[in-house]
Amino acid sequence: MAAPSNGANTSEPSGPEPAPIPVLVQPAPAFLFTRPQKAPPAAPAGHAPELNFAAGFSVTSMGLPSSGRAALTGVNVSAAMDTGRRAGLKLDIGYERAPNVYSSGHSVSLLNYLVGPVFYPTNGTQLSTYAHALFGGARVTGPFSIANGVVNVGYVNYPAWAIGGGAEYRLSPAFGFRVGVDYMHTHFYNVSGAVRGQNVVQVVSSIVYYLRNPFRRN
Repeated sequence: MAAPSNGANTSEPSGPEPAPIPVLVQPAPAFLFTRPQKAPPAAPAGHAPELNFAAGFSVTSMGLPSSGRAALTGVNVSAAMDTGRRAGLKLDIGYERAPNVYSSGHSVSLLNYLVGPVFYPTNGTQLSTYAHALFGGARVTGPFSIANGVVNVGYVNYPAWAIGGGAEYRLSPAFGFRVGVDYMHTHFYNVSGAVRGQNVVQVVSSIVYYLRNPFRRN
């Protein structure tokens, strides 16, 4: 009998094939593949409208057409809205008075109410300068001499205007100090009893309150 051959097929039957393992594949979220949108740039500090209020002491030198000049003292209040870095709008109200002017026993008073644009040539975080042109009216009350030497007392409520400027120093985010000088044009009676224009020089020092506390920028 022949010997068994070494090349005989001795392989064992293979086992069952492994079952496939299901893999759940989810699409990536769409936002991972979109380009991020840029946020709109923020407005520069100091560009937002700013509302401020001021109140202070005023000294006025008023030239009367009939009697020379009179020195008046009083108060001044104002409200301003700065619409940007360089411009704004201002409302200005002042009342000044001088008692017993020219030893006449009568007082002279000036009530002005003006509004107009304000400009800031320099506008820093602490020190700024301004110029304004204001228009409105003024009521002047007081004595005036006529040609025969008689002293009458009357008042004039006529249109008025003022041009001027000054400087403002920021003491804190909420408060500041302002000094301004104005040339104002008002009206009063002359020696013939006719209404004539008169020149007024006014110096105002006041404390400023900034409502929303923004610092301006150059």
